[in-house]
This record gives sequence, structure tokens and C-alpha cells, in this order.
Amino acid sequence: MLPSIEDLELRNASMNWLRERTRDGELSVHYIELAEGFSFQGVRRPLKDRQRGIHSSRGFGTAWTITTTYREDGRERPYDDAPGPDGLLRYQWQGKDHDHPSNRALRNSMTQKLPMIWFWGVAPGEFRAIFPIFLVAEEQEKHQFVVDLNDQWETAAVGAESSELVKSYREGTVRQRIHQPVFRQRVIRAYETQCAICGMPRAELLDAAHIVADKEPDGIASVPNGLALCKIHHSAYDHDLLGVSPEYRVVLRDDILEASDGPVYEHGLKDAHGQSLRFLPRRRSLLPDAALLAQRFDNFLAAPVPPHRPPDILFKR
Repeated sequence: MLPSIEDLELRNASMNWLRERTRDGELSVHYIELAEGFSFQGVRRPLKDRQRGIHSSRGFGTAWTITTTYREDGRERPYDDAPGPDGLLRYQWQGKDHDHPSNRALRNSMTQKLPMIWFWGVAPGEFRAIFPIFLVAEEQEKHQFVVDLNDQWETAAVGAESSELVKSYREGTVRQRIHQPVFRQRVIRAYETQCAICGMPRAELLDAAHIVADKEPDGIASVPNGLALCKIHHSAYDHDLLGVSPEYRVVLRDDILEASDGPVYEHGLKDAHGQSLRFLPRRRSLLPDAALLAQRFDNFLAAPVPPHRPPDILFKR
């Protein structure tokens, strides 16, 4: 079955609207906006169903958007839709009925290879839009569909153990397109859009720094494993120029303290030495995990100090 031209135009228009509304994925979007939708060919088209996680394209019999609702961060990875042995994500049916209209709509989108939108909850009522996504297979015995985040179908080894290279690539795509952006938005929201060290209040200049890297066994992508940091402090933290103790105290490396290289060094870095973090989440459950901070701080203290070399001379008189 070939997809309807109007259905494809609707999907394309909705993704363009989301790109503009979210600044190309930088911002989250609220449930009310999704329920109100946008204007397409003079008609208001909602992007999200008010009750269900699967939203169909009215009149086309195909699924248009899917939703993963927000839940509180815990010690477990906060993703219900984890990658399978092939590195691809799964999305559950609506209930268990193979012939449920929502499941038929998902199946139609799969067979027609239609691009879809995935709304991933980052806070109560707020979502990150991930698109385009594609349904590439159905696992009926598990009541779920297989989701590919790439712009083209990758059907090789779907549902089976993939080669380590393929699996690593697919899981890297999941981290890049879902887990890392969702983690960023949750962390920055928890810190009320302020750098934990200096208080920088601009979202465009803030990152979510992992305390323990996500590639490590303890590197869960949840708020207690994160710090909201401005670009300078994030880079300094990642390069072990500064550390944060389990008591939330900022410590700079000795060679950084001894350097004298202008106002950024003096006020952006050195002034923070020995100070407590200026901003922390209000909710106790979202505070930086002391055990993770201790693990990272030990690594900071043990990190070798690279030999100092003068900057390269770019021009000679």
C-alpha cells in the first residue's frame, strides 16, 4: 500500500512546525501545545491524543505520533523502551489486542514506511520531540514494534543478536537522539536553568554534565548523575581541571590555581575554588548522588597533570 500524499505532507508540515517551535530540538514542548496542534491546510491538527500514547492521522488509518510518558528518575535507567539485543528500541502495543485500531494504525505506518514523531516525557506535561522515526518490524508475541531512529530502514538482524559494531552504532544513535537530549532537559530543569557553579542563567549556554560517564556501568542517565554546568565549567569538569567533592565543594587543579591568564581564569575558574555549589535542585531526590560524586572526585584527584607547554605562536614578526 502506498502512502497518501496528503498524509506525507501533514507529517512533513508537523515536523517543520516542531523544528521551529523547539529550536531544532533544543526546547521541550508542553502537552497543551501538542493537544492544540498546528494549522494544516486551514484545519487545526493536534499532534497528541489526550488519553492514549498512540495518535493517528485522522482519515488516513495510520499512526502519526507515539508517546512515552514521564516518570520520576530512580536508580534504574528511566526508559521503559530499552534497546533490544539488536540495539533498536521497542514500542509497546496499545493493550494486548492485535486488532486494536491503534495497533492497526501503527502496522499501517510500518508497512507504508512512514516517518513518525516520538514524544518523550522530560517532566510532567513536557516532552521532547524525536523525529523522524520509523517502525521497522513487529514482535507480536511481545506485543511491540521495533523502532529505528535513523532516516532509513536498517532491517538487518532486527530482533536478533547483532554484531557488536552494528549494536554499538545503533545504541550510540539512541543515546545521541534520545537519552542525552532527554537527560539534558531533565537536569537543566532540575537546576532551574542555572549553572551549579556560577549561576549562569541562559539555557543556550548550559549543558548537562554526567558525573559518571554514561558509558560506565554506574553512568545512569538520570538527574542524580548530572550537574547543570555552563560551557566553560562543563569543559573544565570533563577535562579534570576542576572537581566537585561529595560535599558539593569545587576544587581546582593546582596548576590552574597557579596560572595567571586573564579574567576568565581569575573570575570564571579560580574564584570558584573551595566554594560550595551555588545552585542545587530543590527536590532532595534530584540532588547529585554522593557516591557518584565520590567516584568521580577520586578520579579527578588521581588524574595526571599534563606538562605545561606555551601556546603555539601563530604569527611571527
